[in-house]
Amino acid sequence: MLHEEVVLLSVRSAEVPDVDDADQIQVESLGQGFYRVVSTFGFMETPNVPDILARARASGIKAPPGKTSYFLGRENLLPKGSAGLARWRKVLFVLMSRNARSATAFSGIAPNRVVELGAQVEF
Repeated sequence: MLHEEVVLLSVRSAEVPDVDDADQIQVESLGQGFYRVVSTFGFMETPNVPDILARARASGIKAPPGKTSYFLGRENLLPKGSAGLARWRKVLFVLMSRNARSATAFSGIAPNRVVELGAQVEF
């Protein structure tokens, strides 16, 4: 089954603590059911993806909450590359990265609606 709509969502962090509600979301129709949504939040704000899509519905995007699938990227860091860091620093960075909150939890997406696509990155 093909998706009726495809929304390409980018969430950006601004260099200010808060972004006005009117400036947070930009929606662009790309034609044939494709949309680009760019959402900008201040560094003190927490983005909520279902809320972003609810606000984008005013621009013609349907995206029903119970039927929307989210595709997220995930990186698995491997401290094996030739970067100029000491090994212990690489290992510490990997541990801190693994202990960070997942993108799903951070952005308020229901876990049963998420597909994660992963990549291994050596550094």
